[in-house]
Amino acid sequence: MLQTPQISKLTSLRASFAALTICALTSISGLAIAADPAPAAPMADTKAVVPGKPKVDAAVGETLYSAGDATRGVVACITCHGPKGQSAVGSWPKLSAQHAAYTAKQLRNYKDGTRANAVMMGMAAALTEQDMNNIAAFLVKQEPSLGVAQSKDTIALGQSIYRGGIAAKGVPACAGCHSPTGVGIPSQYPRLGGQWAEYSNAQLVAFREGTRKNSSQMTTISSKLSDQEMKAVSDYIAGLR
Repeated sequence: MLQTPQISKLTSLRASFAALTICALTSISGLAIAADPAPAAPMADTKAVVPGKPKVDAAVGETLYSAGDATRGVVACITCHGPKGQSAVGSWPKLSAQHAAYTAKQLRNYKDGTRANAVMMGMAAALTEQDMNNIAAFLVKQEPSLGVAQSKDTIALGQSIYRGGIAAKGVPACAGCHSPTGVGIPSQYPRLGGQWAEYSNAQLVAFREGTRKNSSQMTTISSKLSDQEMKAVSDYIAGLR
């Protein structure tokens, strides 16, 4: 019984030493964990860079318009449509100052066949979408080519149709879409003022006869016009400015 307190004391010291040892080991282990670098965050998926839409370049368009590109079979537009889009005869339309969206659309229509013209379909076949936009960007910056009405006998009729339409036939005024001065509305309706009367008349006939089909609105309107009315309004348009 005399040794019992001593044994208890020894047992207590041993327990304390064990506890301290465990605590020390735990602390060392904790320091080791803290010293380890944090797991690297997963890298974000790298997405392929999608190139932006090429910018329209009027200077490139001028080169194509004036000289073409023999390496790709692109023929110069200037041969028929004249310098800066000011053609010399009514067989070929004046293109100067025409709205870029309209010009590009017509080229696309020639290429996809929705506007039929043997010559222009061949010309447009070699053009890319960028080529079309570049050429259109060049032409819209050119000074408009002015013209004059030739027939004094029909100018009153032409003016009446252009400005007021023909109510009895359900023909709307041309000015409503193409503006009173014929400058049109960008991206919607083309510039008409100063255009060759011969060309404007030919297009109205083409719409009426169904050989030109890329504007349902103009097909409907032209179907209600007589030959005389078409010639009169085409001649009046030539003098608009």
